Amino acid sequence: MGLLFPHLRIHQVFGANTDVGKTIITTALIRATAKRASDSLRSTVHYVKPVSTGHPQDADDVHVSRFTDGLRPRVQISCLFKFNEPVSPHLAATQAASKQVPSDEILVDGISKVARSASSYCSKELSSMFVETAGGVHSPTPSGTSQADAYRLLRLPIILIGDSKLGGISATISAYESLLLRGYDVDSVLLFKDDYYKNWEYLSGWFQKKKDSTIGSRIQVHAISQPPPKLSDPDKDAVSLEGYYEDIASEGELPSIIEHLNRAHLNRLEDLQSMPHRSLESVWWPFVQHGLLGDGRDITVIDSAHNDTFETFSHHLGKKLNTSHLVPLFDGSASWWTQSLGHANPDLTLAAAYAAGRYGHVIFPQAIHGPALELTERLLRGPGKGWASRVFFSDNGSTGMEVALKMAVRATSLRYGNPGSKELGVIGLKGSYHGDTIGAMDACESGVFNAAVEWHRERGFWFDVPTVGVRGGRVVVSTEALGLRETAKAEEFDSISQVYDIRRRLQQPLAQEYRRYIQSTLEQQVAQGHAFGALVIEPLLMGAGGMIFVDPLFHRVLVDVVRMSEDLFLKALDGGKREKKSPIDVASAWRGLPVVFDEVFVGLYRLGLQTSAPLLGVNPDILVLAKILTGGLLPLSATLASQSIFDAFYGKQKMDALLHGHSYTAYPVGCAVANESVNSLERISHSGSWNTAKKQWDAIPSEKDMDGQRVWSFWNPQFLLDISMLDSVEATMALGTVLAIHLRDQSAGYQSITGQNLLSPLLNTFGDESSAFGVHYRTLGNVIYLMSSLNTPQAIFSLLENRLSEILQRCSKG
Repeated sequence: MGLLFPHLRIHQVFGANTDVGKTIITTALIRATAKRASDSLRSTVHYVKPVSTGHPQDADDVHVSRFTDGLRPRVQISCLFKFNEPVSPHLAATQAASKQVPSDEILVDGISKVARSASSYCSKELSSMFVETAGGVHSPTPSGTSQADAYRLLRLPIILIGDSKLGGISATISAYESLLLRGYDVDSVLLFKDDYYKNWEYLSGWFQKKKDSTIGSRIQVHAISQPPPKLSDPDKDAVSLEGYYEDIASEGELPSIIEHLNRAHLNRLEDLQSMPHRSLESVWWPFVQHGLLGDGRDITVIDSAHNDTFETFSHHLGKKLNTSHLVPLFDGSASWWTQSLGHANPDLTLAAAYAAGRYGHVIFPQAIHGPALELTERLLRGPGKGWASRVFFSDNGSTGMEVALKMAVRATSLRYGNPGSKELGVIGLKGSYHGDTIGAMDACESGVFNAAVEWHRERGFWFDVPTVGVRGGRVVVSTEALGLRETAKAEEFDSISQVYDIRRRLQQPLAQEYRRYIQSTLEQQVAQGHAFGALVIEPLLMGAGGMIFVDPLFHRVLVDVVRMSEDLFLKALDGGKREKKSPIDVASAWRGLPVVFDEVFVGLYRLGLQTSAPLLGVNPDILVLAKILTGGLLPLSATLASQSIFDAFYGKQKMDALLHGHSYTAYPVGCAVANESVNSLERISHSGSWNTAKKQWDAIPSEKDMDGQRVWSFWNPQFLLDISMLDSVEATMALGTVLAIHLRDQSAGYQSITGQNLLSPLLNTFGDESSAFGVHYRTLGNVIYLMSSLNTPQAIFSLLENRLSEILQRCSKG
């Protein structure tokens, strides 16, 4: 809901504290702006006071009205909510028995409506709008939220009124830094010129030093003459103030301030307008064919992001006067699957700032710092509970997988020996993707992501996979790709959760058929001379391969068979010449091959589960986490390992250690953010905030007899059933935040443009005018998918479901 109009400059006025002169300075700015404009009534100045407390006669909007009366109708004044008690808004609102406490959304919507109305009066001359807050930066709104957080959705440019009194230097700098941490642009710092405390002198110097920084270069500090002392006679006081306003208008400060504010507004527009062209000439984007970009009209210019939304600059609007050039787009890919708590989450930001201020970055080998140790212990008692004993940190999911592969292959080599120096490959699944570094690519079958990489060489064997989906209104596990002789091509279930009832399904014939198929296939591979060092899977859902929901029973049986096949893997290395090794005497030691769970995408509640292990009923030996780990704020990965994996590198020789690391290993800022992120996710998971979504799935009668952990999604199960019956849809599926829709397409695959074309209407805003948004989306060929953060309101899912249904139905009708 960002507001950026070509011919309406909007600034929000924050104060470093209460009683610093916000209203007086704002009144002076309004008068100066109005007088500076031409005689055309189409150039207007608007004043908005979202919340006023205290006696009505003393209200700020009344003051502005009184001292701009001679400038009507050029000056327009609005106050959204008034409360009579002269206390903080959160107290005044609750004490006003006759009024309902307005939510932050209502306040933001009210400001937005005034701005849109004001824009309708705009001509080619620049109009202005000032939004004056109450008290200080963190003074609460009626709901109790800090103003700095409540108004962040609008992210209006800021005029900060500094404190000219004793202690005001600290208050002003603290207020500025609080705004900066929340992503606001502070254009000006204004304060009264007190010749005794001289705060303006110090602050001018302090901000002058920021001129060389990339952040503070735009700020100007101005000192304004102090108003006269308040007189007891209201009429005389009004005359005195009127004279003051006339005097400072001629001082020269105010016109230069107005000029600076106007220039800042125009510079912002010019900068955003130029970004597509500038980026086309300099940026090399990932996963983008630059030859298809043309003139850059399809480049998304993101001015800011908040919660689930990008505020994007629409360069298609040209110089359209009465429309905000910032268009909200729902982040439909959760920014490549990273977001979990919303963009610009203030808790994560403060955690990052604290760690940056305390540590910056520090070296990690044979050293420790608080955030890394806390995160290690948190992960071991969370997703690693009951099996993991060590945590290794790296930079991102791909490097985390590189570490996992090194761990696994070394452990296998030491366990079995490798007298013939055979290359050890991985056992995996077709459609898997573990990252773009060379080792991670080699652990995947050749495909669209790695086939064109000259150094790539696939190392391993990848099974075809049975999939889970809703097809034609039925929940189906499709085994067609496996070509099983004794099993039908598809098995139907009464509900999605029944598919994930692993304990019950292990007793059914399909489990035995999977076991025979996997065992015989592995025996064939070994007979052909292949040797293996690890089983590497993306549990439950393979993302980049096409949002493939794998039958969880297949995953479980695959792990079981691999762990029971020690003799087979030993034979692969020495041809059966050595005697069978004695039984491993450590119950927790890995068996068969080390099992690696790549949960970079699905881990930490992306699918509604902290980790897939309890659902599958089996723990990995190595687990890789990233993306959601830091809530999407910073790159960081953690590779968890069991004690027996760690022991493969334990000894007295340096060369036996895991000689792998990154300059930013266990980056303190990333670890601190991850601690806050994981803590928030754990709190949310137990808070009941997901109950509305879960109840939609609990209402399915067939799930009452479920044995074990249930699965659920934020997406309505009836929605999945309904769209699965459309002619344009091959299958649908959802778990947690993820929705995947496979479209019917004869040219199905990554290079298909069916999904991209079908979803194009989502870019157009929909919903109520006050909260309308479009959707920014990514597709995987003929597979379209959407996902959210883990705190996205349920109402958003309903809007998205309705819009998707409309688009898919239209497509099905041709």
